[in-house]
Amino acid sequence: MSGPLDKVLIKIFAAGFYRAHAGILMVGLFVMFGVVEPGQLLNYHKTLMLALVSSPLMLLVIFAGWLLYVIKSWHYVLGQIAAVNQQFLFYSSNAFSQKQQLKAWSVVQFVIQLPVGVYGLMAVGVGFAHGYYLLPVIVFVYLLLLTVGSAWLYAFRIHKLLDGSGQSWLMKISGNWQKPWFSLFVYHVFDKQKITWLVTKGLSWLLITGFFLLFADVQHDVRVAGIALLAVATAHVRLVFEERVFEEKWLSFTRNLPYSRLQIFGGIVLAYLIIMFPETIWLFSRFSPLVALGLLATGISTVMLFHCLLYYIGLDMEKYMLRVFFLFVLIFWMILFKLIWIAALLTAGLAWLLFYKNYYEQQTLEGDDQK
Repeated sequence: MSGPLDKVLIKIFAAGFYRAHAGILMVGLFVMFGVVEPGQLLNYHKTLMLALVSSPLMLLVIFAGWLLYVIKSWHYVLGQIAAVNQQFLFYSSNAFSQKQQLKAWSVVQFVIQLPVGVYGLMAVGVGFAHGYYLLPVIVFVYLLLLTVGSAWLYAFRIHKLLDGSGQSWLMKISGNWQKPWFSLFVYHVFDKQKITWLVTKGLSWLLITGFFLLFADVQHDVRVAGIALLAVATAHVRLVFEERVFEEKWLSFTRNLPYSRLQIFGGIVLAYLIIMFPETIWLFSRFSPLVALGLLATGISTVMLFHCLLYYIGLDMEKYMLRVFFLFVLIFWMILFKLIWIAALLTAGLAWLLFYKNYYEQQTLEGDDQK
């Protein structure tokens, strides 16, 4: 039975995690359940679960993906613990015993890990039903360790006083460098959002690898790479949202500087090109320059559309995620019908239109009173 501390922590951290990462989770659900015909869905996942509990190599790959998900949850929860509006937890949680705190944080992490945990436990059940015992037990123990280890980390961190006075090594070595306007968010990412960027890159690698394994028989079809890159672009929605928050919080004064809309739009494109540099290397190392250019244009224009959408709807995460999912499905079908260049031009044009019409509209950080 959940206690008062459990309920408070779930409302603050678990519910907040799902709101903040709804886009990535919807893409994951679409990949897991939307790319397989309904009649084959049950057999497909049964085969996947059997591979999970019978192949050590497959198990290691899945464990790596689950770990990335959990690291993402660490980044979110620890960041929220450090937020000023959560400082009351330093005092109120100490009214409970250490055992109660660890239990509450375990419940929070269990709720956050539900997508991973439910699938993992189903795989354990399938494994036992088919005579596999060792690997299913390892899966169960691994999930338990992730939950308990995360709870211990949160409980430990909430007792530590935060000191934000120190500068990161990046800020120290780049203190005297010239920093163009477009590079400010890039510095912010590698200074304050390093874990988010690394987790996003890890997720990109998993998505690319997963798509090419899933469609191994047609992996030379450019549509496979296009859909993989679309999923990668959608995986960046958290960074895109953070960029708009950063821009609105710290760079809103630039609306009064003598920069044209085209200069500002181009600067944002350059920032995302730098952030997505690993994916760019992969594209040009695997495909011909023309094909790689088309795929890169589609990926960057999709990210820019996600970015410029926020100028129109405001900084409202729930509204944003719904529209991102709709755009993902629309672009997915365009790529499926080999309209990659048209998708790139259409998304780029729509991004520019949203930017041009809404850039000078002042917005609030909470997303209230938006369009």
